[in-house]
Amino acid sequence: MRAPGLVALLLGLGLGLALSLPPAVAADCGSLGPAARLAFSPAARTRWLAPRVRAPGPLDPLYRMVRRFLSVVQLNPFPSELVKALLNEPASLKVDEVVRYEAGYVVCAVIAGLYFLALPTTGLCFCCCRSRRRCGGRVKTEHKAMACERGSLMAFLLLTTLVLLAGVVCAFVTNQRTHEQTGPSVEAVPETLLSLRGLVSDVPKELQAVAKQFSVPQERVLKELDGVGESIGTAIHSRLRSTVYLALASVHDLGQALQVSVDQLRALNSTSVELQEGQQRLGPAVREHRDRLLALLQQAGCRRDCTDTQDRARALELGADFTQVPPVDNVLRHLKDVPEANFSSMVQEENSTFNSLPFLVAMQMDHVIQDLKAAVAQKPDGMGTLAEGFPELEAASRWSQALEELEENSRPYLKEVQRYETYRWILGCVLCSVVLLVVACNLLGLSLGIWGLSAREDPSHSEAKGEAGARFLMVGVGFSFLFAAPLVLLVFATFLVGGNVQTLVCQSWESGELYQFADTPGNLPPSLNLSHLLGLRKNISILLAYQQCREGAALWKVLQLNDSYNLEEHLNISQYTHKLQQDLQSFRLDVQDLDLLSPEARRDLEALQSSGLETVNYQEFLLQIRKPVVKTDVGQLALELDGLAQAQGNSSLGQQLREEAQGLRKLLEEEVVPQQNLAARFNLSARALESSAPRLQLETAGVLSNVSRLRAELPARVSNILRSESTCFLTRGLGYFSQYVAWVREEVTQHIATCQPLSGALDNGRVMLCDMVADPWNAFWFCLAWCTFFLIPSIIFAVKTSKYFRPIRKRLSSTSSEETQLFHIPRVTSLKL
Repeated sequence: MRAPGLVALLLGLGLGLALSLPPAVAADCGSLGPAARLAFSPAARTRWLAPRVRAPGPLDPLYRMVRRFLSVVQLNPFPSELVKALLNEPASLKVDEVVRYEAGYVVCAVIAGLYFLALPTTGLCFCCCRSRRRCGGRVKTEHKAMACERGSLMAFLLLTTLVLLAGVVCAFVTNQRTHEQTGPSVEAVPETLLSLRGLVSDVPKELQAVAKQFSVPQERVLKELDGVGESIGTAIHSRLRSTVYLALASVHDLGQALQVSVDQLRALNSTSVELQEGQQRLGPAVREHRDRLLALLQQAGCRRDCTDTQDRARALELGADFTQVPPVDNVLRHLKDVPEANFSSMVQEENSTFNSLPFLVAMQMDHVIQDLKAAVAQKPDGMGTLAEGFPELEAASRWSQALEELEENSRPYLKEVQRYETYRWILGCVLCSVVLLVVACNLLGLSLGIWGLSAREDPSHSEAKGEAGARFLMVGVGFSFLFAAPLVLLVFATFLVGGNVQTLVCQSWESGELYQFADTPGNLPPSLNLSHLLGLRKNISILLAYQQCREGAALWKVLQLNDSYNLEEHLNISQYTHKLQQDLQSFRLDVQDLDLLSPEARRDLEALQSSGLETVNYQEFLLQIRKPVVKTDVGQLALELDGLAQAQGNSSLGQQLREEAQGLRKLLEEEVVPQQNLAARFNLSARALESSAPRLQLETAGVLSNVSRLRAELPARVSNILRSESTCFLTRGLGYFSQYVAWVREEVTQHIATCQPLSGALDNGRVMLCDMVADPWNAFWFCLAWCTFFLIPSIIFAVKTSKYFRPIRKRLSSTSSEETQLFHIPRVTSLKL
């Protein structure tokens, strides 16, 4: 397979590296509140292959002993060149190099061959010799050293038998352990292949699950789009509030000042007219009273203070001349219909319009938001078919199918392995039973022989016990000769297989030499090159990949896909985000309804500004106001006339003076006092206008200028705020998508398609092959070889010892005092030849 398979599926989800998005945190816009942290459901499935470990046991020292023995047998390092030639060019493999590498096994084969030929041949010869009664037999003469020889032979035979017993027990145990652990190990192979197939077949599903969660940022953005219009309107309102409120307040205050000034001006004008009219009435009356009074005071009969009173009477004339005040008719003509607008209601209406700005913005943005929702609801090109869109997906299915076929095809072979293992186990049990039978014969022979020896001093004893013991020993010898060849064949066959598995495979596997051999360029054929099989542009280190897989790394990191592929080509949502940005920033808000100043109010202010109110000479008004209406105090003059009338001797003059005083009082009450009141009102209006007119004109000019400037700047400021808030919202939305991108990057590079099952399968394979099968297998042949080679001393000691268990053929000699001294009491003996 040239296609990368499941590796290529991972490439499509490296979209985070291909996007120029904001950081993986959404922006906090003041109008929208703090950004949410999106929660994604893990897409990667938990796929950890349970490690297999051989529990410590009492056989571990035996396993270590066998490994040390094999390390002595095989001193050569890992045969890289031989394995390379075997994998690439089997025909070029040289036999002498193989023999040189397997020198230790060749030596062991020679030893086994010698054993295979020597022991059966020796047994055949021994059998022929025994048939002619020339070998073995019995001790003919008892001598002094015989007891020591017999005891030594019995001790050696017993020791050898115990060694055989220990070996056969260990052989039985290891044979059974091998049989028990081979079955589960073989059955674990399909399970491991099934787990690896799941690693491949689940990747597309996980990628689809990752692609589906693109809806999480989509739904979040769609939810925030529901209130973005009002939020942006609220932001615009809050940013412009102080400026607009201040402008409207100044318009309101100016409107009130305008009303007051116009009222004051009109009051000034009407009062001026009334004063002039009153002056026209008052002037003749004052002159008439003055003239009459002077005529009376100048009469000859006038007594006492008439001269002083004459001075006051002459001063009885008008003081202020209100006809001299400047006219304000021209100003009033300009302000004829002012104020035309109701400034209070206008400002209230503008306030209401401005306060409803969030709602107005939401209404105007409704169609834009609908377009944005439609755009957001769509997925970027390729997102909907994130897993299916890659042409290597078929390769992944082929990988899965290949693993499935491998699993199915391996089952018959695994069954054959179990069947042959059963045969081996049966053969091992039979041969171990033979060795155990030899041990039993030795033990029974020793027991019966010792029993026969202990009873030999009894005159009535029977020699049958010793003879039976000797026969049992010889039976054991016969079994040893008979089964020596099958034993050594089984030992060498299992030794050759198990030893090479341990030294060639297990040791190099555990030390990492196998991975280093696979990493060396040229050692593996192209059909077995991992980078070639995965379609990678860059060779990867199998040892490094294995170590990373053991740490739980994902295939993305292990296969270094970011160095081999340009992920930007697999998924790019820049057009998607660009469309959102274009739709949102193309919106323009209409704020024409926010006038700040109605046309009527503007005409009022412009009329005031052009009326010339500030050009009126109010000092002329004040100059006349400072003058009294009548220069003489009319009331005081009337009192003086009353006093003067009483002092007159001429009753007629006195009466005339009293009448004149009464007339002055009437003039004061009817004309002078009202004229004074009008003058006072006139004074208030003139002074108010004098102080307010210049300031009012300045305020009017400032308000008109500020309102015009604000009205001109308002669309631009609203657009800037709208752009700022839109950009913030867009950044916020893209932040949600960048959260998704960051999550996808983490899922793909760290969680999805974790290759732990690969390293777990390799580790479990090593444990099953080496620790659970090879170690007890090697321990079995080691123990069986132990028993096989200890059959030789067992045969020797059994043959030697059996002589001493048979009856002794004694010869009596007179010359031999030693022989006669053995028998002090003559007895009848029965000798069986």
